[in-house]
Amino acid sequence: VYLSKCALSACNSYATPIGDITIDKPIYKELADNHEGKFMRMNKDVDEDEHSLEMHLPYIRKIFEGKDITLVPVMVGNLSENAEKEYGQIFAPYLEDERNLFVISSDFCHWGKNFDYTPYDKTKGNVSEYISHLDHQGMDLIESQDSKGFHKYLSKTDNTICGRHPIAILLNAIKSSTAKTYNSKFVKYAQSSEIKSSRDSSVSYASCVTVFEE
Repeated sequence: VYLSKCALSACNSYATPIGDITIDKPIYKELADNHEGKFMRMNKDVDEDEHSLEMHLPYIRKIFEGKDITLVPVMVGNLSENAEKEYGQIFAPYLEDERNLFVISSDFCHWGKNFDYTPYDKTKGNVSEYISHLDHQGMDLIESQDSKGFHKYLSKTDNTICGRHPIAILLNAIKSSTAKTYNSKFVKYAQSSEIKSSRDSSVSYASCVTVFEE
């Protein structure tokens, strides 16, 4: 579904195989009341079709097993650079609150004809090595928390990072934060398969952890 802003769930909870997670309605109300027009409601069909958060839910429930937690799911639309800054400012106070954990969902490069994305520079090695080089350029900018540089990188390369907008919101939230200093570090990078011919395809995955600096 195409969105030009951020959307909130209409559900009261999400079910996982190991237990439900309650959606934090008071925070939803706070976001909607304090930022009129910035958040829309997604219907149940859209919510059920969206897999990016769904893949994380069992892990979130397992990690916090036995603990009373609430969830604030936010679907991020196709935002402008200015909108990314605005949402970054909205979420900055929540990022500063040590009771909160932000989970940003994104793949990295989707390479292949089926993704309509097949750039290649042979000076960087084989195709898989080129993809790694391309992804790590973006990862370096995320680690350095460079929101402007990340936006320029995406404009230049068109790298098919599906969660580019939520990542940009996080970078802008960090930039907007005055109470905390953060450190970001990628801890894992992988590709779904090695590219051996022009008929092959691959999706990249990268995991980054951002924490408060003491």
